[in-house]
Amino acid sequence: MKKWLFLAGAIALEVTASLSLKAALSAPWLFAVVAIGYVGAFLLLAGALKEGMLLGVGYGIWGASGVALTAALSAVIFGEPLTVLMTLGIAVVIGGVLCVELGHQTAIEKQESAA
Repeated sequence: MKKWLFLAGAIALEVTASLSLKAALSAPWLFAVVAIGYVGAFLLLAGALKEGMLLGVGYGIWGASGVALTAALSAVIFGEPLTVLMTLGIAVVIGGVLCVELGHQTAIEKQESAA
């Protein structure tokens, strides 16, 4: 459970840092939020990996969630476009990460049944 909390924190910090990067163009003090957010995100992702999360799973979920949340929130906060094609692309990325996670679970089940 701890590894998932680390991963959720990493996602939240990465999205915050990415959104702050755009906002920092007009409010330079936000570059501090950007730096703290990205460093914190990598540290929490490392924590999730240290707790036993596989790199492919952790990085995949982190990356896909970051892309999806940043795109959605930038549409809300900054009024950026979010077209049907963009939404479809985000869904495909999330679907790919879901396949990686399900494949991981299948591999674990095969290992356990072979042992």
